[in-house]
Amino acid sequence: MESYFKPEDLSKFPNVSEFGEDLAKKFFDYYGAVFAEGALTSREKSLIALAVSHTVQCPYCIDAYSHDALEKGCSEEQMMEAVHVATAIRGGASLVHGVQMMNHVKKVSM
Repeated sequence: MESYFKPEDLSKFPNVSEFGEDLAKKFFDYYGAVFAEGALTSREKSLIALAVSHTVQCPYCIDAYSHDALEKGCSEEQMMEAVHVATAIRGGASLVHGVQMMNHVKKVSM
């Protein structure tokens, strides 16, 4: 069975400019600026990107930032901890919306 996700497609990412060069250039300029050293190190940014990749469930990003984090000296333990942080935030975000449900149920039950 063929998968929708094809790891080799990650290397084609720069090709998105083919159908819209001006906007792609702006995106890649922005992307490069975001990941440059700043108040956060590029290593810290890589861990954040890895965590967000799991939250948005992008297999291309997970592959890219797993590799990037390793290249920047992150340990497997640090990478997994970042994934757990993302998981906790994602789970908590779903759970806190339970307050909205509770408010609605209380309102319509009165």
